[in-house]
Amino acid sequence: MAELLTDAEVDTALTGLPQWQRAGSEIVRTIELPTFPAAIALVDRVAEAAETRNHHPDIDIRWRTVTFTCSTHFKGGLTELDVALAQEIDRLAAG
Repeated sequence: MAELLTDAEVDTALTGLPQWQRAGSEIVRTIELPTFPAAIALVDRVAEAAETRNHHPDIDIRWRTVTFTCSTHFKGGLTELDVALAQEIDRLAAG
């Protein structure tokens, strides 16, 4: 079972996730894509990865802008699951 990360562990993890910011008990990244279909395609790729991991981000889509929010809700904060999902979102966004 995933354990909550300490503040120091979150800070350390964020050094490897420079496009993510902490917002309380969540980490957040906003990505602007060139078109609305490109934004939806990224969301589709992230959805598949999240389903495979059984760990899902909150996703907000506004035209070409997608915001991903990661938190382990059943734990009430951030766990290694969120860091790993953020890393995967970064990988998918770069590809």
